[in-house]
Amino acid sequence: MELREAAYSALCETQAADKVQAVQLLWAQRETLALDTQALMQDASHKAPGRPDKPLLQNPQHVPQRSVHTDKGLAALVHSVCHIEFNAINLALDAVWRFAGLPEAYYQDWLSVAYEESTHFVLLQNLLDRMGYAYGDFAAHDGLWSMCEKTAGDVLARMALVPRTLEARGLDATPLIQAKLLLSSSPHAKAFQSVLDTILRDEVGHVAIGNHWFRHLCDAHGLDPLSHYPLLVQHHAAPRLKPPFNTSARLAAGFTQEEIDWLMAQRLTMPLASHT
Repeated sequence: MELREAAYSALCETQAADKVQAVQLLWAQRETLALDTQALMQDASHKAPGRPDKPLLQNPQHVPQRSVHTDKGLAALVHSVCHIEFNAINLALDAVWRFAGLPEAYYQDWLSVAYEESTHFVLLQNLLDRMGYAYGDFAAHDGLWSMCEKTAGDVLARMALVPRTLEARGLDATPLIQAKLLLSSSPHAKAFQSVLDTILRDEVGHVAIGNHWFRHLCDAHGLDPLSHYPLLVQHHAAPRLKPPFNTSARLAAGFTQEEIDWLMAQRLTMPLASHT
């Protein structure tokens, strides 16, 4: 099977275990698969992404807050991150199959992201199992995939608003979660800390991939990354990011200091359109 077709097939798997297995097999076979960068794939909107029946997906405002001070609250927090990683597998697979005409390195990059996200999901799923729960036991929301759908027709917008906006938000949020875990007396808190360390390390690389291809596409279209980004945020109604920002992780992921300064300034003063 051709690599992008295989990514599409993995995206459509409905069971989490089958999706993870498909991604990890695809990663193991990546050097033996053909890659057609020009093929325009069929519209997958009718059946992708494949998902299990649970978790129940709700409006983000209706998903309960998760506390680290009870066993169930901590499990719910682990589950929320597990759900993010499951969605991240789908996001990376979608980036591989959906967009044609990019360099071969683009497809290899996003396949590597799908693989690493699958390892994160397994780590969190195993932790949930040790806590007496499973993926799907708590409600979740669909914010990440919603932005994927909004940007389905524009790879430049996808790179701007998924990896370097929504996923970059994880760089900022992870240290805050880890600080809360220091207050937990649960024996599982330390294990969760360790998994978050792994996720944060790898997510720096994933966001860096998004930054690289966003700038590559801006250069190809004669666009300035700093001034074009707010236009995409406004056009697609992307969420405005709020501090605190993990500046060291963002710099390591390829953001410029000017971009970080803009994030800090735009929340305080002017509407997004005024920065274009």
